[in-house]
Amino acid sequence: MGNVELRSQKVLKRPLWSTIRSLLKAVGYSDYDLNDRPIIGIANSWSTVSPGHAHLNKISEYVKQGIYQAGGTPVEFGVIGVCDGIGNGNVGMRYCLPARDLIANEVETMARINNLDGIVLLGSCDKVVPGLLMAAARLDIPAIFVNGGPMLGGDIVFDGRVADNGSLLEGLGMLQNGEITEQTYYHLEDVACVGCGSCSFLGTANTMCAVAEAMGMCLPGTSMIPAVHAARLRKAQESGRRIVEMVYEGLNARKLINDKGIENAVSLCMAIGGSTNVALHIPAIAYEAGMEYSLENLDRISRKTPHLAKVHPAGPLNVIDFEKAGGVLAVMKNLKDMIHSDAISCTGETWAEILKDLPETENEVIRPLQKPWHPWGSIGVVKGNLAPNGGVTKPVSIDPGMLKFTGTAICFDSEDEAAEALAQHRIKPGMVVVIRYEGPKGCPGMRELVRIMKVIYGQGLSTSVALITDGRFSGTNNGCFVGHISPEAAENGPIAAVKDDDTITIDIENGGIHIDLSDEEITRRLTEVKKPVREVAPGYLRLYAQIAESADKGAIIKNR
Repeated sequence: MGNVELRSQKVLKRPLWSTIRSLLKAVGYSDYDLNDRPIIGIANSWSTVSPGHAHLNKISEYVKQGIYQAGGTPVEFGVIGVCDGIGNGNVGMRYCLPARDLIANEVETMARINNLDGIVLLGSCDKVVPGLLMAAARLDIPAIFVNGGPMLGGDIVFDGRVADNGSLLEGLGMLQNGEITEQTYYHLEDVACVGCGSCSFLGTANTMCAVAEAMGMCLPGTSMIPAVHAARLRKAQESGRRIVEMVYEGLNARKLINDKGIENAVSLCMAIGGSTNVALHIPAIAYEAGMEYSLENLDRISRKTPHLAKVHPAGPLNVIDFEKAGGVLAVMKNLKDMIHSDAISCTGETWAEILKDLPETENEVIRPLQKPWHPWGSIGVVKGNLAPNGGVTKPVSIDPGMLKFTGTAICFDSEDEAAEALAQHRIKPGMVVVIRYEGPKGCPGMRELVRIMKVIYGQGLSTSVALITDGRFSGTNNGCFVGHISPEAAENGPIAAVKDDDTITIDIENGGIHIDLSDEEITRRLTEVKKPVREVAPGYLRLYAQIAESADKGAIIKNR
């Protein structure tokens, strides 16, 4: 197919590298597999403990078919496949965000050791997808992303929409309020998640898969194909063929993951109401591509990009409905005048070429640019004397009456303390719940506080209570919240100085978050703060706490 010098052949040529050939032959590879053919890695995050990844082995088989069809040789290896939902509310959540960097390191290590010519990245869930994209950007070899696809919606309607995993957390608040019975709640457990795939709402998992498509890292129109549809297998096979072509074309990852690709990805995220966790992952992916991407850049794009696709938690319909309505391609078409149309996809085509024959879309999910659901995008950045380096919120999932909120603080030094207070009904209307020491260093690991916000919703407090934290949130959360507050409490950020009954104002439209204290009083209080002693098991978390950057930098681990 071309005269490209294959990286793998440098260590497969006879007679010098017969030792390596012998080891590969011990696995079952033949001279036919090893002679002058691109060696394509498949980084497969399959596991049987995550519905988003439980079916990736089948998808991998179709990727392998495509690689063989195009004249390449697939070599498969496993990487971590964590599910944030399983970690939620327990010690496991401390490991989810740090796992992102482990995944990137795993893929880098296997690609370098084995001198891969290209790589296919298989993943679906919250931290797996950005970890895979970080690896692609770091390696800068031909790479293509294939996701497992979203789960179908649940078998019943609960609280006015098709049930999903998030319904259980909302239902917990209703159970605590006595609004539903245990029988109803446990029935919901059986029917909310009906099979494999990433959770059916627009949480971080589906957001990041859509972001990968807008970035050009997967075949156009593929990120939202449901997990159980045969089209997902056909596109997996096509992706296998395409990665071999990319090797011969020299289409490396940084030709896609660059300033234009990243801005397109952020624009798409804002237009679909994507997860606040993108504020962690985009800076991290950009860093691995040798660039910087700040919260200010994110906020700039958000404030000029209208919200065009209304998907849960911003609305009642889920990702399957979004796909039926046109999906990522429809939104990219409606955004055509706001994106970099000359940016290229993994197909080698520009977005102008990809979108040229598509009509603009208007339906119950997706609106045109001139009639948006909201005038600006998914993620808002706030700054002030409580968050000098910034905090992150999600305006499209907040009741309009809560976009500016003033309340009195009730403070907790962990998610667990706040959860206990909620269960005891100690959190009342007019309060600002302050949860600290949940940042990258203080937690350590920056836990996702999805359970707290869901129970607040289930208790009927989401239009009268706000929450701020140096931790983070799920893409499925709604209500008035500010996360990622930087500096975090563990680094002596002002959030550590807050006391019960202090007055806090959150002004999302104007980008502000303020505590009614003088700078001098904040400084004085910080000298008196006694940080909680948190037991951390020996191992990776202790290391992560020492080397992770702050949330406003993407909680990255510097490697250059």
